[in-house]
Formats: sequence, C-alpha cells, structure tokens
Amino acid sequence: MLCGRNRGLLLLLALSFVLLAGCVTPSNRATSLASDQTTVAPPLPEVDDHLVQAYAHYAQGMIYDMDEQPDLALDELAKAAAEDPSNTDLVLDLSRRYLQLKQLDRAQDLLTRATAVPGASGVLFARLAMVDSALDKGPQAVDACATAIKRSPDSIEGYRILFFIQLQKGQHKDALKTLQQAAKVPDTSAEFDLDLVELFVTLEHQAPAETVSAGKTPLEVLHRAAALQPDNAQLRMKLGDSYSALGDITNATQVYLDLVDAYNDLPAARAVVHDKLARIYLREKDYTNATVQLKAIVQDDPANAQAYYLLGSLADDQRQLPEAVDYFQKTLILSEDFEEAYYDLARVQIDINDPKAALETLAKAHTKFQLGFVPEVLTALAYEKQKDFTNAINHFTSAEVIAKASDPKRLNSGFYFDQGAAYERGGDYEEAERCFQKSLELSPDSAEALNYLGYMWADRGVKLEKAHDLIEKAVRLEPKSPAYLDSLGWVLYKLNRPQEALPQLQKAIELSDEPDPTLYDHLGDIYALLKQTDKAREAWTKSLSLDPNTEVRKKLNDVVSKPSQ
Repeated sequence: MLCGRNRGLLLLLALSFVLLAGCVTPSNRATSLASDQTTVAPPLPEVDDHLVQAYAHYAQGMIYDMDEQPDLALDELAKAAAEDPSNTDLVLDLSRRYLQLKQLDRAQDLLTRATAVPGASGVLFARLAMVDSALDKGPQAVDACATAIKRSPDSIEGYRILFFIQLQKGQHKDALKTLQQAAKVPDTSAEFDLDLVELFVTLEHQAPAETVSAGKTPLEVLHRAAALQPDNAQLRMKLGDSYSALGDITNATQVYLDLVDAYNDLPAARAVVHDKLARIYLREKDYTNATVQLKAIVQDDPANAQAYYLLGSLADDQRQLPEAVDYFQKTLILSEDFEEAYYDLARVQIDINDPKAALETLAKAHTKFQLGFVPEVLTALAYEKQKDFTNAINHFTSAEVIAKASDPKRLNSGFYFDQGAAYERGGDYEEAERCFQKSLELSPDSAEALNYLGYMWADRGVKLEKAHDLIEKAVRLEPKSPAYLDSLGWVLYKLNRPQEALPQLQKAIELSDEPDPTLYDHLGDIYALLKQTDKAREAWTKSLSLDPNTEVRKKLNDVVSKPSQ
C-alpha cells in the first residue's frame, strides 16, 4: 500500500502538469525579465478546470490501483474520462476495464461520448465497433469500423473488427475484401503487416475456399514486413510464425535460426525458438536436424519433458531403441503423469526383448491411470515375449472387451493378428484360426495374416489346399519375402509336390539377409523327399550349425548310416 507521502507526490505531480500548461514558457519568462521593469506582465491563461479535475481523478485512480482497490480506481477513472473525454489513452484503458468486467453498456456510453469529440481517433471508433458488435448492434458496429478505417487507415484495429464481424456472419468474400483493402495501405509498419497476415491465416482456417482468391497477397504482405527488418525480437518471432503458417518453410527456418542468436542470453526464449525449428523439421521429416534442435532445447531447458519425449519418439522411429528407452525414461522422471510416455517406453522395451522391464513400466502406469485398451495390449505382448501365453491371451481378451465397450474401431486387423498369434503359440489353434480369419475379414490383403494362417494349417497338415491358396496370395503381394517363399515351399512339400517346393526354398535362402536354420531344415526335408540324401544331409548340417535343434539332429542321424543316392 502506498504511504501518504507517495500519494501526495503522485497527486502533486499530476496537478503540476496541468498548472504548467497554463504558465508562460521559459523563453517568455526570460523576455519579460529583460524588458522594462515597469512593464506589466500579461495575465496567465486561465486554467482549464475540467482538465485539472481530470488529472486529479486520474491520479487518485492510480493510487487506488496501487492500493489494489479496483472498484474505487474504476470510479475515479470514470470521473476523469467524464471531465476529459478527449484523452484517448484514458478512454481506451477504461473501456478495456469495462469489457473485462462485462459492463458493455458503460463501455458503449464512454466510447460514444469519446467519439463525439471532434477529431476523435480511429482507434476509439474501432473499440466502439467491438462493443457494438458484442451488444448485437451490427449496423452501428459496421459504421463505426468504416469510420475507424477512414480516420486511421494505418491502424489494423478497424480492419480487424470489421473482418471478425464479417467472418461471424459467414460473409467470407466481404472479409477477404476487407483484408485486401488493408493490404493496399501504403507505408505501413511491420506490426500492421504481421497482424494483417494473421488475419489472412485465420480466414484460411475458417474459409479455405477464399485462400485461392487471396492469391499471393498474404505472402507479399509478409515479405513487405520482412523488408522493414523489425529489430523487435517478438515481431521477428511473429514473422517466423507467419512464414511457417503460410507454408514458406525456407524463410521461416531462416528467421528462427537468426532468432537463436538474438536470444543468446535468454535460454528460455531460445528454447522456444528451438522448439519451433524442431517442429518444422519434424513436419518435413528432417529427423537429423529435428534431433539437433531438440537436443538444444534440453541443453537450455533440462527439465523439458516434452523435448525428451520427442527425442524418444525420433529415436524409436529410427530404430535407435536403447536411446529411445533412455529418452522416455527421462521424460517420466520429469513428468510422472505423462501417460503416453509409459506406453511408448513399454512398447520399446518389448521391442528390445526386455518384457520384464516392460511389465514393470506398465505396472507403474496402472497405479496412476485407468485400465485401457493400449496398456492391456502391451501387457499381452510383454507376456507373449515371456512365452506366458495364458496371461497374454487373458490380456488380449480384456483389451477386446474394453474396445467393444468404448471404441470398437481399435479392433482392427492388426489386433486380431496379434491375438491370433498368441493363441497359436499357446496351442489353441481353433481360436487362433478364428482370430486370423477375423483379421483377414478386416484386411483381405494382409500378407502377414495370409501367410501366418496358411503356414499354421500347412505345418499341422490340415486344410492344405486352402493353406496353399492363402500363402500363394501372400507371395503375390510380397514376392521377395523369404518367409512367405519358405511357407509356399513348405505347403507344397506337405502336398507332396517337392519338385515345385524346391525352387521356392532356394529362392527364400537366396533372398535372406542372414542364414536361417528353419529354411535349411525345410530344404533338407524337401531334398530327403526327392531322395537326394547328400543334399539333405548338407542342408540339415547347415541348419544345426545355426541352431542345435534336437529334431534336426535326429533327422541327420537317421540318414548318416544310409548310402548316398
């Protein structure tokens, strides 16, 4: 609270400004002293009592403001404005307070009196237009906007209010004309141009059809603002944002890069610029530069959980899984309630074959958040990695129940494929078949589901013709997949067609990035059926060198004592 001395000084200062306005100037004073001492000085001009009262009320209002007595301050400012309605700054401040308090009638009365003063500023008419519009007095608002634009064509306010009135009424073409009129104003400031571009961007979002009609005008206005080389960092930030909004990524990036240097001593502000650059690079799929910017953010702002999360997502996308785990863990250290980060961390932990850690992560999430579809699926996948198929199936079933009740669209082809794989690996082939069939109903061209179901049947020696059809379709969809070629060879082997099976296995081995023991095992079986014992022995030996499988060793031992054919 102000002490009495400070109150007095403030009031005395306000009054002194008024009194000085009526006194002689220093030059006049010097002249009078140099003249004949008998000359009578001219009388002082009369002091304007209204102006004195206005300053007194204003000073008292400021005192109440500083004493945090807003109601009393408002009354004093209202009295000041009544005494001096020509004080534009006072009227704008007081009308703003009325608007914040939703006292629209008082704001309108104040602005009506202020705009009646000869030569009233266009900014006052723009404010009156805003109040009239809020009071549903459309015609008066439009008239006030027209006057505002006429009196202050280089102020954006009149155009802005008129634009939003037209936009609210769905008059999109008129709104565009208003902006185009503003774009033609000469010698504008960078602030005017940047505000105008924001309105063009708003129009694009509200009425995309008018964007074509606007043509290059918004970008030309933006280039005009850039040519003025604003030295204010906030305006330059706005310049970069506007370039980004208009899709001019090159200029936006350059503006932001320049701002990084401008904010050299302001780490928090620099982090904001790095964030904007990172989002541009992410949108352009330039993950290398996006990562550079995100790392710069966490260097300036080590507690930025969102930046760590984005770094984790980028590392995940680029299959840098250990780094992804580290970033997601840091995200959760900084933000324990970041739900999505728990699930992303668990998913990556499953991918790196650490299901135990994934289950621990999901257990922590379960203590904070409600049971949901995503955590249930991830829990199922983690148990499946541990070969605990009973628990995996239970959690897949829980996820299915949740989705059916809340969001059935989540039950897509991929979900039923994963559920089917859990049933198959758990030995429940009937349920596995149901899930794979459901997966194929939702996505008939899913090569993965076609192959899995076909191979499951072929391996068990059932529905071989159907299995052949499914696998053959999968190979047509992905003719260079070693896994699908192996399945096709295997089902042909099961159909007792080894001559057709052999080239499929040979091609699968040729296309494989790494030697696969299963492929050589199947190749050995085909050679054995063709009675090419030496080649069968050679294939099984290769399979054993890759994986010491007991069944393969038994097959090899069975042919060791037999003569070559």
